[in-house]
Amino acid sequence: MPRALGTLGLAADQRLRHIAWDIGAAALAEALAQRLGIAVVACGYSRLVIDCNRRLDDPSSIVESSDGTRVPGNLGLSDAARNLRVREIFAPYHAALAAELDAASGAAGPGLRPALIAIHSFTDVFGGHTRPWHCGILWDRDPRLARPLLAALRAVPGLVVGDNEPYSGRHPADYTVDTHGERQGRPHVGIEVRQDLLADAAGVAVWADRLAVPFEAILADESLYGAAAIDGDRR
Repeated sequence: MPRALGTLGLAADQRLRHIAWDIGAAALAEALAQRLGIAVVACGYSRLVIDCNRRLDDPSSIVESSDGTRVPGNLGLSDAARNLRVREIFAPYHAALAAELDAASGAAGPGLRPALIAIHSFTDVFGGHTRPWHCGILWDRDPRLARPLLAALRAVPGLVVGDNEPYSGRHPADYTVDTHGERQGRPHVGIEVRQDLLADAAGVAVWADRLAVPFEAILADESLYGAAAIDGDRR
């Protein structure tokens, strides 16, 4: 959290909960990127300051309460305070992501588009309910990454893989892939991994390997990078 905002009025144990950050997601993204030889763009600030994966007009952009925990530092914010967070955190993150993707598009050649992989993690217990999934694949109208990835992961014995579970890529809150993937015609997918499975380096390594193997094959298919394939029934 920015020093100027202190702790947003939250105790240390609250700031370590899933409400404040996607536990293990950055480590997984970096490990997967190293395996695949691709770039990572990560937001270095807590989602409680501003959620960079939400539209600015979404009530969950800057939350006053999350999973039963009030966030005192977000109560009664002025427009100026909100705009400062947009200017200092939200806008630079999305500008950096756009620049990275634009550079990759230029390097790929005319008519070709780089792929966007969004990495998130989810808590195993939310709202008092235990979640059964080990991971989830989030997508909407473009199945180019999602469908082969779903098939590969569901072939792993004992792995419970959600198709748009526990969150959905069809939800308008999924700002990053909507803005930098879908609207640009780039192949894209959102990946959610359960946080208790990313609690240590060993768990991160397991999931980096588990995702890298199918992605190495999927991303090697040059037909992936042309015009977006829109699937009408999204199934």
